[in-house]
Amino acid sequence: MADVHDPSTRSRNMAAVKAVNTRPELQIRRAMHASGLRFRLHVRDLPGKPDLVFPRYRAVVFVNGCFWHHHDCHLFRWPATREEFWRAKIDRNVVNDARAELTLLENDWRVATVWECALKGRTRPDFSAAMLGLATWIKGDEKTMTLRGS
Repeated sequence: MADVHDPSTRSRNMAAVKAVNTRPELQIRRAMHASGLRFRLHVRDLPGKPDLVFPRYRAVVFVNGCFWHHHDCHLFRWPATREEFWRAKIDRNVVNDARAELTLLENDWRVATVWECALKGRTRPDFSAAMLGLATWIKGDEKTMTLRGS
């Protein structure tokens, strides 16, 4: 059995965390495609490398994990070990998120953020209604949208 305190084991565990094609992202992609919307994935030329980009509507969607992006919901808990490391890492993610959103808005892109708690957990809204709301936002003209658990 692997020792959880062994640094090499921790590295392997962290390597298993996916940055793209996560379950929440795939759920949203399927729903948007079913709504007739077409998009590009992880466009490197845009700030923050948005998860979904809808060029026709100048809209982008970020699918954020509540832990990695420090969301104020029941899914977020500060780790009990290596607190200094985790606070620096997660705080850096929050700063990067804000910078990317501001830059996108300044360049006339519209920005939606879908939080993990909108898709799982005890406070998630009805999935069909949430995806209908997102599709409506994409086709609309509001600058920003946030989809989260209640």
